[in-house]
Amino acid sequence: MKFIDFTSIIEKAWENYNPKKVIKSIKDISAKVSTNHVFKVKFANGDFIIAKLSYFGKYEHFKEDHNIINCLAHNLHSPFESFLARSLTKKNELYTYRYVDEILDAWVVFYNLIDVFKKPPRRFNENQISKLGEQLALFHLACNDLGEVLPPSSKTLETDIFHLLDIMEMETDKPLYSLNEKAIKQQCEIFFTNTEKIGYKKFDSLPVFVDWNIGNFSVDENFELYSRWDYDWFRMCSRIMDFYFMSRVVSDVGDRTVFSYMVDPLMEDRFILFLKSYHKVFPLTEPEIRFMKEAYRFFILNYVIKDGNYFFHYIYATKLQKEAFELYFPSADANFNADKILNALHI
Repeated sequence: MKFIDFTSIIEKAWENYNPKKVIKSIKDISAKVSTNHVFKVKFANGDFIIAKLSYFGKYEHFKEDHNIINCLAHNLHSPFESFLARSLTKKNELYTYRYVDEILDAWVVFYNLIDVFKKPPRRFNENQISKLGEQLALFHLACNDLGEVLPPSSKTLETDIFHLLDIMEMETDKPLYSLNEKAIKQQCEIFFTNTEKIGYKKFDSLPVFVDWNIGNFSVDENFELYSRWDYDWFRMCSRIMDFYFMSRVVSDVGDRTVFSYMVDPLMEDRFILFLKSYHKVFPLTEPEIRFMKEAYRFFILNYVIKDGNYFFHYIYATKLQKEAFELYFPSADANFNADKILNALHI
């Protein structure tokens, strides 16, 4: 791939935003695991901001998501009024910059710096698990209160699954699709059938960030949610989409650098402890509990199969995609037991 000067694109984006404020340095602070790049921009007067550059997906979706997130950040009430980073605006509108040349279509958004108190532990104790359940419920409640305030979203779980099917029809030369076409179509059909039976379309839609690994949020001295960053997997949908990563956060094995996406954390007693605490604050329903398996199925189809090559290094993406067919899909239908959770929550 031709060398791409991302720093130059950031400079152009800022020049278009405010040429009077001079950039002193731009430092790449990306995790370098996806097509999203993050930079710390320092100005001559000593100020800092964060720049995010992306060239995956559609510019319209990028702008739409960040517009929703920024509206959310400005409207969340206490104690979440400073939980999310706020984007820079220009003339009362979210500022984004689109760069297009013969090889690249890239987009930039600028954030103000967000405070980080302390990172969560690699392995939670039971008190911390209960506290996290309570905190996520409070955050979801705060987000749910803003349903009539936030801008509309064009993305849905259904449109992403249809997009996967369209990609598979167009890219028949790729082994991932040519060798697994039948299995992918079968899993998509199962998803559509089960979500219709569950009544998913009647669920409330609220802002969810999906990827709640411990590197994406911080807590305060009372273990209350303090700040959240990394909005790559943000979407408007059921709150249940946040639960799979929460099950991984509170899992008995704790955070790991080598990982797989088995369904098993959803069945752990530690996750049920989390759900009990959550349920006391923001009660769950039987259809939502039964939807957990389909939310997991969607996660594998969308973020591992469809977009895995963009979110993970090639070798790791290939590993996860191989495991999806050998382990993840079979284990979801064999090992997930909604009744265990329903009984524990007395639903």
